[in-house]
Order: sequence, then structure tokens, then C-alpha cells
Amino acid sequence: MNTKTLVYIFKRILLAILTVWVVITVTFFVMRAVPGGPFMSEKAITPAAQAALEAKYGLDKPLMQQYFTYLRDIVTKMDFGPSLKQRGRDVIDIIADGMKTSAKLGVIAAFSALGAGLVLGAVAALRRNKLIDKVIMVITTAFVSMPSFIMGSLLLVIFAIKMRVLPANGSTGAGLVLPIITLALYPMAYITRLTRSSMLDVLGQDYIRTARAKGVSGPRIIFGHALKNSLIPVITYFGPMLAYIVTGSLVVEQIFAVSGIGRAFINSITNRDYPLIMGTTIILAALIVILNLVSDILYKAVDPRITLE
Repeated sequence: MNTKTLVYIFKRILLAILTVWVVITVTFFVMRAVPGGPFMSEKAITPAAQAALEAKYGLDKPLMQQYFTYLRDIVTKMDFGPSLKQRGRDVIDIIADGMKTSAKLGVIAAFSALGAGLVLGAVAALRRNKLIDKVIMVITTAFVSMPSFIMGSLLLVIFAIKMRVLPANGSTGAGLVLPIITLALYPMAYITRLTRSSMLDVLGQDYIRTARAKGVSGPRIIFGHALKNSLIPVITYFGPMLAYIVTGSLVVEQIFAVSGIGRAFINSITNRDYPLIMGTTIILAALIVILNLVSDILYKAVDPRITLE
């Protein structure tokens, strides 16, 4: 790894830290600008009890003091604070428990989508305007156009209610099959279309025609040149997509009752659980910026001609 690459990585790390700080700041102040509070939904709570709860969790202090205290705890102790609704539990523990399921769900779905998308996209490009190309394009267009809540509900009705071959509850091992399929279908369709368009562009380049004229075998042209050089747009998409899926699809986890980080995030918004909202938002932002950096570095590995600046 040369000096330019190291300087680029250092700059991107600084930019990532700045981005996460902006996300923390905006989320913190916008969240507290919304009317109401985390204890307004408590049944028959007295003003004295509410004041005591606010004092216990430091919500009675001036807003800027709360902000700087929160930043200090994150930087020095990686402490997101206690949950305001799940009494006795720290936010970091809730996120860790949710990530165990969401990470497994997301990684399987993401890499399944990547593998299927690359294969289907390559087949469609190599059989351009043939029947199989048209079939793949129609199917992927349908999957791209269909929202995840409709796809999830449809799979739930067909496989869990009508056929009864898979459980509807995502809390079991077999119950994760339908959420994984639901999460994988949209990115699989998008990666298929990206791979097809990129590979068609690569197959029309002069060096591909030269390789064919020199008698290079078809598989070597396809896998050694065309497919490898068509991966850059796929890598660009895959990094943020992986972060989004791993952190948890909010809708899918609700449909299939998956106890992941996405479901915890929705519940935290509903309950106005400030520390849990902040913690899940920060984790999502950090994953996105980290995986974007990894994607940029992978460009260099896929195509050495690319210069990181």
C-alpha cells in the first residue's frame, strides 16, 4: 500500500468521524425539538414523578450540557447510556442483542443477493436480447418496483398461511428464511441490472475485441476481463446496501416479528426512548461510512488503474 493510498484512507477516516458527528448533532437536537417527552406516555404519572425520572436520567439539565455529556460518554467510554423504557438495560446491550439477529439476517441476504445478481446479470449480458435476457429483465424490474412490505406480506401469505411450509415468526431458525428472501430480492434485482449494463459496456471495449482476435478462450474473457471489470458499480452499491441490511430492515423485521435492531429502532421511536434512538442511528451511520470506505479501497483491488485521491 503506497503513501497516496494511506493519505487517502486517513482523509476518509477524518471525513467519516465528521459525518458521524454531524449525524449525532442533528439527531440529538431534532429529537428533543419534537413536542412531548419520553415519560408522557406513562400511565397516571404525576408531575413530581416525571420530574424525578427526568432528574434520574439527566433530562432536567440544560440542553447543551446534555449534548456535551453525551458526546463525552461516547468518545471516552463508548457509552450510549441506559434505555429510558427498558429499565435496567443499557442501550449498547440492546443494540448488541439486536445485531446478533440482524447481522446474521443481513449478511446472508446481502451475499445471496450479490451471488445471484452477478450470475443473472452476466447471463443476461451474454444472452442480450434473447429470451432468457428478456425474462430476467422482466422479473428483476418487478422485484425492483415492488416495495419490501408488499413482497414480505405476499411471501408470508403464500408460504406461511396458505402452504404452511415455513413459520411466520422470525424468532426461530426456519422463520428467518422468509425475511432473508424478502431482504435479498430487491438488491438481487438491482445488482442484476447493474451487472448487465456494466458488462455490456465492458464487452464492447477494444481490449475485449483484441483478446478475442488473439484467440483467448471465452471463459477467460468473461471471468478474467469482462466480469471483473464490470464489478465497480456493483461494489459502489454493495457497501451501503450491506450496511442498511445488516442494521436491519425496519419494515421486514416488523412484518416477520424478527427481534433485530430494526424492530428495536421502531419501538424506540414509538416510545420516545432518546438514548436508543441515538444509539441505533449512530451505529447505522458508522456502518455506512465504514463500508463506503471499504468499497473505495476495493476499487483499487479490482482495477489497479484507479487512483485514490
